[in-house]
Amino acid sequence: METITLDVNGESHLLTVDTRTSLLDVLRDCLGLTGAKAGCERGHCGCCTVLVDGRRVYACLTLAVAVAGANSSVVTVEGLGGAGLHPLQEAFVARDAFQCGFCTPGQLCSAIGMLDEVSQGWPSSATVARPPEVPVLTEAEIRERMSGNLCRCGAYQNIVAAVMDVAT
Repeated sequence: METITLDVNGESHLLTVDTRTSLLDVLRDCLGLTGAKAGCERGHCGCCTVLVDGRRVYACLTLAVAVAGANSSVVTVEGLGGAGLHPLQEAFVARDAFQCGFCTPGQLCSAIGMLDEVSQGWPSSATVARPPEVPVLTEAEIRERMSGNLCRCGAYQNIVAAVMDVAT
C-alpha cells in the first residue's frame, strides 16, 4: 500500500492504494468518477481513455501510482467542460455521435487529445503533410488517429463528423 496524491479534474485527492491498482479502478472505485469505462481491461477498446498531462492514456493499463504527484494532472470526461459542456461534447450531441454511450467518454477524451496532437503538428501514419506543416484533418486522418477507440454500435460516421465540426 502507498499513500498518493492524485490531481483529477483540478481537485487534489489523498488516497492510500495498493501499488498494483490501475488508474481506472481508482477513478471509478475510490473517486466515484464512472465516466471512464472498463471495457476490455487490456488496452484494446479505449473505453477507459483519459487525459494525463494532456496526453491520452488507457486508464486500465496505467497504474495510479505512476501518475501520482504534483507534476501530473488527470482529466476525465467529467472534467472536460467545466461548468458547461466542452465544444466537442456539444458536437457529439448535435451529430448524435453515440448510440449506447458506453464508449463515448473514451471517444471524447481521445478526440480532445488527438486534436491537441494535430495542433502540435504530430503526424500519423495517414498524414500527407510533412513536419513542420500542421496535418490536415481528413476523414481518413481522424479515423487513423482514433483507431484505438472502438464503438460497439458503429457510430463512427457521426463521431468523425463531430470531430470535424470542432476541428474546423
